[in-house]
Amino acid sequence: MATVNSRANQKIKKGDLVRVLSGKERGKTGTVLKIVTQKNRVVVEGLNMVTLHQKPNAQNQQGGIVKKEAAIHLSNVSHVEKKVKTTKGKKTVKSVKKEKKEE
Repeated sequence: MATVNSRANQKIKKGDLVRVLSGKERGKTGTVLKIVTQKNRVVVEGLNMVTLHQKPNAQNQQGGIVKKEAAIHLSNVSHVEKKVKTTKGKKTVKSVKKEKKEE
């Protein structure tokens, strides 16, 4: 049985910018389109794309192959702040040697 967390306990909300921490889409960012609270999953725009073979119906008269976003578990995503740069810069320090002057 799946654990149910209340929406108040979740820090990620619809429209937030998130980064994927693990899986085939690791390191990529996107916005949250939908939250599935019963299964603790989120749907992120443009990530975890799956191919669906759909029959013709009233909405899709022709049918065919459709690409769609699949859900990712909440533990595999984290918030990304828009204003803060997430990568750390490298700092190089040059050592200065003092030379002794001969008197």
